[in-house]
Amino acid sequence: MATDNEHIALMFNDIAPTYDKLNHILSLNVDKSWRRKAVRYLKKAVSAVENPLILDVACGTADSTIKIAEKIVNSKVYGVDISEKMLEIGKEKVEKEGLSDRINFSISRAESLDFQDDTFDAVMVAFGVRNFSDREQGLKEILRVLKPNGTLIVLELSEPQNVIVRWFYNLYFKNVLPLIGKRVSGNSNAYRYLQQTVEKFPMPMEFMSMLKSIGYHEVKHKALSLGLCRIYQANKA
Repeated sequence: MATDNEHIALMFNDIAPTYDKLNHILSLNVDKSWRRKAVRYLKKAVSAVENPLILDVACGTADSTIKIAEKIVNSKVYGVDISEKMLEIGKEKVEKEGLSDRINFSISRAESLDFQDDTFDAVMVAFGVRNFSDREQGLKEILRVLKPNGTLIVLELSEPQNVIVRWFYNLYFKNVLPLIGKRVSGNSNAYRYLQQTVEKFPMPMEFMSMLKSIGYHEVKHKALSLGLCRIYQANKA
């Protein structure tokens, strides 16, 4: 029987060819702005490090990975994901941008990262924590591979707390998004899955409490676009 990770990997393998196009269509290109803001947080966090090592977990087709390498020019970036097809597209994009010497990829589950303790100066997860099969274990693994004083940046979709904004959000996510997803990718289930994982993701205070209970310090967050997306920042002691 396939595991949760295997099911998720198969689903993302299936939608990989249209993943970038759909992300931009469904978010009206706002996802690009969200990534830029998250990378700015990351850049500030490693500003005092001469040649930072950075890990991009659930890197997908490498949009965030590339942005990290471009904006933090003295960095070495590692990207991991469970989807082979997504990584293949990511590698092509990295080669096109001439960043192959600074970005390495490998297939890996967040829950069992193939890196030694205290390896990375910073870790970023963009729209990936909600896909962890074991959220707490994935966050513990990230803490393990972070160096002391290292920083975790999480960029994640969220349900807006404003009642009016949430009504429009629910209308779009539950009715419009799966239809567009099916038309462009042929897989409406993947985009119903997206809506379901966002619904199940902890509210901000609950997620920050989880990070603190795992061992992270100086945990904070910032809402973007009326709460449709949030940036979380946490440090390792």
